[in-house]
Amino acid sequence: METRELRYFVAVAEEAHFGRAADRLGMSQPPLSRAIAQLERRLGVELLVRTPRGVTLTVAGRTLLSEGRAALAAVAAAERRTRRRAGTPHDSVVLTAKAGASSELMVKLLDAYATEPDAAEVEVVLSPPGHQAPMLRDGRADVAVLHRPFDDLSGFDITPLTTESQVLIVPAGHPLSTRVAMSVEEATSIPDLPLPRWPHLDGTYPEGPGPELHDLTQVLQLVRLGRTAVVLPESVQANLRDGLAVVRLLDAPQVTTVLAWPPHSTSGGVAGLVRTAERL
Repeated sequence: METRELRYFVAVAEEAHFGRAADRLGMSQPPLSRAIAQLERRLGVELLVRTPRGVTLTVAGRTLLSEGRAALAAVAAAERRTRRRAGTPHDSVVLTAKAGASSELMVKLLDAYATEPDAAEVEVVLSPPGHQAPMLRDGRADVAVLHRPFDDLSGFDITPLTTESQVLIVPAGHPLSTRVAMSVEEATSIPDLPLPRWPHLDGTYPEGPGPELHDLTQVLQLVRLGRTAVVLPESVQANLRDGLAVVRLLDAPQVTTVLAWPPHSTSGGVAGLVRTAERL
């Protein structure tokens, strides 16, 4: 298959209509229809069910949509990494992580890696929750600090760094600050402390009463002001200042922090970071 054919098919599958897909691709509909029909003949399977209202995907079509998106993302990532490498004469690595998360762990990792004789230059890019895995997939980053079960780790090679419980952070002086522990259900239904809303990848926010947030520093300030509470890995306690209290969550899933990278990576810097992480 050619990447052109994959782009055509993904557009038709996502739009569920040949006409809309043709408009999106900037081409006329007849050659698009012929290209998809040729792709089906070559694969020997039916990818789409054509109806007067549009198209629906067959089981084979759903498979190709998932695999095709991944393949196109890999091609785009290869282009982006190649251009980035061309502008950097020496070996360098872009590491992305959530702003305000895993700070102590990252300091240990980067300090240990810096002592290696062939250590590459590491650029750290901090971004809002949920952005790290897409950055790794599309080539904006070479390696990422991710958190299971919150981040999508599919398609990455990983090495676990640490596993920990979760806690609820509330304002000191709030009636709940004297609690030793509570359930997740209780934590998510505190009337005067609605949990924060983190942005989707497109910048929009889910509906809800909690404040719209971008980073951990912002949310902790709002917790101190009594506007919200937040559920975080227990390691965050090491960096908490006055004005905050910690309540254990009895039934929250554990969080595993991992170092993740594309399985096809040939970067010596990434390999060195992984070796350092495994040694630590």
